[in-house]
Amino acid sequence: MAPMQRRLFSVRGNAQKLDGGAMFGNAPKALWSRWAKADEHNRIDLACRALLVREPARNLLFETGIGAFFAPELQRRYGVQQQRHVLLDELQALSLQPADIDVVVLSHLHFDHAGGLLSAYREGRPLELVFPRARFVVGEVAWQRALAPHPRDRASFVPELQALLQQSGRLERVAGARSEVLGNDYRFHRSDGHTPGLLLAEVPGERGPIVFASDLIPGTAWVRRAITMGYDRFPELLIDEKTALLDDLVARSGRLFFTHDPEVALCALARDEQGQVVAKDLVAELRGEVA
Repeated sequence: MAPMQRRLFSVRGNAQKLDGGAMFGNAPKALWSRWAKADEHNRIDLACRALLVREPARNLLFETGIGAFFAPELQRRYGVQQQRHVLLDELQALSLQPADIDVVVLSHLHFDHAGGLLSAYREGRPLELVFPRARFVVGEVAWQRALAPHPRDRASFVPELQALLQQSGRLERVAGARSEVLGNDYRFHRSDGHTPGLLLAEVPGERGPIVFASDLIPGTAWVRRAITMGYDRFPELLIDEKTALLDDLVARSGRLFFTHDPEVALCALARDEQGQVVAKDLVAELRGEVA
């Protein structure tokens, strides 16, 4: 039997600007400024990029970005760059309406990864889910964290979102490495360094697997083993998890898909002369390539 053909698209959501020191928490500006240019407020450009996988019979969306659900004051605070719901516009450019999305996979429920599930801000109107048919897949541990966050990361969650997902009747909470909704072709790598229960989805590919790197490795700069974010809950654990994932992917000719890198959607991996894993074969965007 011939393998299923999957076509991959990188889909931009609302962009962000966040403090560079927070994004490169353990690195001094003299170092991280080589990798990202800061504005007058010390903020760097960040994408909120989703991965669309088009199978013959269904459309899978891995994450949804930050969306446009914030009120104007919070949009400014969190550096959201557009008021419209960019993700939906980008899907429409691919001839897809919200009802055409069959599955949405969420690595975790921080607002810059799951906020795109919600309708754009309308004063005095309640938030709504924008994908009326989709099944939603999230890890059980990440779900529990969102319901009872630690004071340090409570502001990273949207309380209304969990209630809406539960009420939809279309939520799968994944306890292991596989999802009934996605099927056995897909698997998850679990990470706890950024936030407990982060799930990194692995998409099968003809030239090797593709892992949605989420906040374990937000972009090419963070492929460097020792670089972490100030937002990471357990940085030393994250470094160990990153090292194990990168070693595994190098051995299997795997690739990484980046959600926050403003210039690179996909990269392959190799070892440099010192044996460190580095990004190579950088791809700016995916426009329907076969997985």
